[in-house]
Amino acid sequence: MPMKVDHEQRRRQIIAGLLTVAANDGLHQVTMRSAAQAAGVSLRLVQYYFGSKAQLLHAALVYLEQQSTERWNERMNTLPPDAGCRARLEAYFDEALPTDDASRAFHIVFSAYTALAMTDPSLARQPFVDGPRRIQQHIAAILTRALQDGQLPPTVDPDTEAARMVAFEHGLGAGILIGQHTSDDAASLVRYHLDRIFDNR
Repeated sequence: MPMKVDHEQRRRQIIAGLLTVAANDGLHQVTMRSAAQAAGVSLRLVQYYFGSKAQLLHAALVYLEQQSTERWNERMNTLPPDAGCRARLEAYFDEALPTDDASRAFHIVFSAYTALAMTDPSLARQPFVDGPRRIQQHIAAILTRALQDGQLPPTVDPDTEAARMVAFEHGLGAGILIGQHTSDDAASLVRYHLDRIFDNR
């Protein structure tokens, strides 16, 4: 009996190959052949699952956005049920910032995608919006709870502050990638920002 092929696993394997090439050599070096070599499969197999380089790039972008959301959910699930609002926000920054090899590779590739999407109409921009929007809504919910519990001054607007936090994280992450900030610098800036929000009462 022929072995049953897990097509979704094969697709993920190929996408992982693309991401390896992009993280090591840059997104501009990605070809269907290089993705096949990194994934350990034939070029014909890549062409079977992804009809063009544009389709492969888009599938990898969607995968990256999904992985980001999954990591955020997993990090939240590791917190104890009675974790406070500040602890949840600290966990957000711990997860979101490129402070280790895996998260750094993720941010490098995603940043490259962001730049490419500005000039390449074949890449849909929606994944760049959907993920941050969901996270921003989640942060706003955390801040709303903190406001209701009296942990924040009444002048804090949860939606505005959530948008500012996401923008702050994006800028800080870019600063880490280019060497403007170290991981320790970033941690200090996060503490400073949260101190000003929670202690300004």
